[in-house]
Amino acid sequence: MRHATAATETMDNNSFTVTYLYKICAHCERLSKKDLGVRIPGPLGNGPSRFIPEKEILQVSKVDLRAQSIFEDAFAALGRLDNISLVMGFHPQYLESFLRTQHYLLQMDGPLSLHYRHYIGIMAAARHQCSYLVNLHVNDFLQVGGDPKWLNGLDGAPQKLQALGELNKILAHRPWLLTKAHIEHLLKAEEHSWSLAELIHAVVLLTHYHSLASFTFGCGITPEIHSDGGHTLRPLSLSQYCVCDIANGNGHGNNLEERRSSHQVSGEVEVLMERMKQLQECRDEEEASQEEMATRFEREKTESMLVATAEEEECVQSRDVSRHFEDPSYDIVISTFWEDHGYSLVNRLYPDVGQLLDEKFQMAYNLTYNTMAMHKDVDTTMLRRAIWNYIHCMFGIRYDDYDYGEINQLLDRSFKVYIKTMVCSPEKTTKRMYESFWRQFQHSEKVHVNLLLMEARMQAELLYALRAITCYMT
Repeated sequence: MRHATAATETMDNNSFTVTYLYKICAHCERLSKKDLGVRIPGPLGNGPSRFIPEKEILQVSKVDLRAQSIFEDAFAALGRLDNISLVMGFHPQYLESFLRTQHYLLQMDGPLSLHYRHYIGIMAAARHQCSYLVNLHVNDFLQVGGDPKWLNGLDGAPQKLQALGELNKILAHRPWLLTKAHIEHLLKAEEHSWSLAELIHAVVLLTHYHSLASFTFGCGITPEIHSDGGHTLRPLSLSQYCVCDIANGNGHGNNLEERRSSHQVSGEVEVLMERMKQLQECRDEEEASQEEMATRFEREKTESMLVATAEEEECVQSRDVSRHFEDPSYDIVISTFWEDHGYSLVNRLYPDVGQLLDEKFQMAYNLTYNTMAMHKDVDTTMLRRAIWNYIHCMFGIRYDDYDYGEINQLLDRSFKVYIKTMVCSPEKTTKRMYESFWRQFQHSEKVHVNLLLMEARMQAELLYALRAITCYMT
């Protein structure tokens, strides 16, 4: 009790901070070792991320009152503060929207039971071998009464969930191949059929966790100390369950060897800002025709196929990248489809979710502090739009009012490799790749990039799923 009182007195104005929690854990560890002779787990990593210094992440809770308040609420609601939230804390406004949406999907009234929701989260995370998210939802699945036998593999789950395996695989890797036949198969499976409302809920969960796996790998998120792989006394595992089985045959992905680049780019930010200025001047002077805009989109889409992922960059043999894009006519105009069809469809079958998703998409896309590295009062709209549209371009989604010629001017090859790996094969992301792009930018800005990648990917997957559902309904 004496130690607890002393520790409590160290709190500043009785406010909850992440730094305080870390200090308490360290204090308890010292006491246990010294006074009780008990060997307790120690953290395996240095903070919430392998890529971002711990002190920068913890500093957020000290200086940003809004982030501190969100952390408090999250801890009070869940009894934990996960490392994803800590890293997202660089951007409290977005984090608030993210947590609100995720809480609604997992906890509030909806078509699916709680254990189904967590199992679908496990299925989605398993497609990318994301042990962090798998472990998180294995624990939640069991806490809400889920059957442990389901965790031995997808073939141990009910037929209804097994039928979702193909949709999970297509959405994660080639969403443009999804057709109304896939939807019909799920909705007309006799006693194992899904309702439209249940399917919408499942689709949103699948796309949410596919994209969250991208963020987890892209920011180098590490397991918490109490989780498997988060401490020194237990080996990294997946709660004794085989991720590849739950993913329905997805092979394990091994991270490539990380190599630090000592090369520093001088004036990188200034060069990028100058390109933005020149592009704006050209845009003001002359606007490309619709035909030329379409041609530039097709050119960028083709070039995006030739950008290798991390695995392909390391492979000496050439690869047939065309296998990623089997359908040459898969582009849709996203702006009209989401606003005119997707948003209303989701909201009608799963009330309020369309609103929450739209707010989260807009939050990530419009988020700005008008800074670029050390420069202030910078309009970053052009750069944010280039990142978002490049991701959608890889999925074959075209904005008919955007000049895709801007992308090559604003995104260099190392950045494109990072983006493609994050979106297509996030389990291959390495610290070397994270460090290789935007070397003069702040970590908070790179986290913002990861938010853009995550939300753009989720929206792209969701649009193809909703298009297939709409085709089935009409």
